[in-house]
Amino acid sequence: MSEADALRALMEADRWIDRVRSQKTHLPEITELTALEAKLRGLLKDLRDSEGALAPVQANLDTVAKESQRLRTRAKDLDDALSSSTASARELSAIQSELFHVRTLLAEREDRELELLVALEPAEARVESVKQLAQPGVRRRAELLETIAQLQSTLDDELVSLQRDRDERAVALSNSLRTRYDAALARVGTSGAAQVVEGRCDGCRLALSPLDYDRYRAQPPDTFMDCAECGRLLLP
Repeated sequence: MSEADALRALMEADRWIDRVRSQKTHLPEITELTALEAKLRGLLKDLRDSEGALAPVQANLDTVAKESQRLRTRAKDLDDALSSSTASARELSAIQSELFHVRTLLAEREDRELELLVALEPAEARVESVKQLAQPGVRRRAELLETIAQLQSTLDDELVSLQRDRDERAVALSNSLRTRYDAALARVGTSGAAQVVEGRCDGCRLALSPLDYDRYRAQPPDTFMDCAECGRLLLP
């Protein structure tokens, strides 16, 4: 195998490795996941806002309900006291007065309970609505994460095989040429060599100057000049 053929084989191996690596991070499932997570973050904000609006209504309702229960208990105790009392007329009058006051307060608290219940219903409905909107997205997110993990694992296995093949191809190059190639690869990535297509380096996509193009065409077999722009070794 000529040096040019060996260099081309190594270039193709590295370009293929680069494509697979790029595929790992550009899966359509990743694009879908990114958009879905942005949507879910928006729904999460809506949920927090809805729960924030619900929380004070629920807290007020709990407080009023507790106070109403206390007043009911007190009213019952006063009723029982009136029913079984042998107290004086003055004491009975005091009990009746307190009972009237307690029942008045209880009626006010029950009215307030009703107002809070009316306010609570739409607030709870908003929270539930956001949760229902989010549920399909949450399920789809779990599916996408599993799919992405499986696909990337498959691509990782492929990369191991491609890297093994690449290492075998690299051995076919002379030490000096491999050193030049690896240095170019480290600088620009993807591959350390490129082909010239219609006067352009297909690595950096830039046209060679007329002088450089003449030099490129005049290169002896198995000698390789560097691209003046990107530094890749130019294949004949």
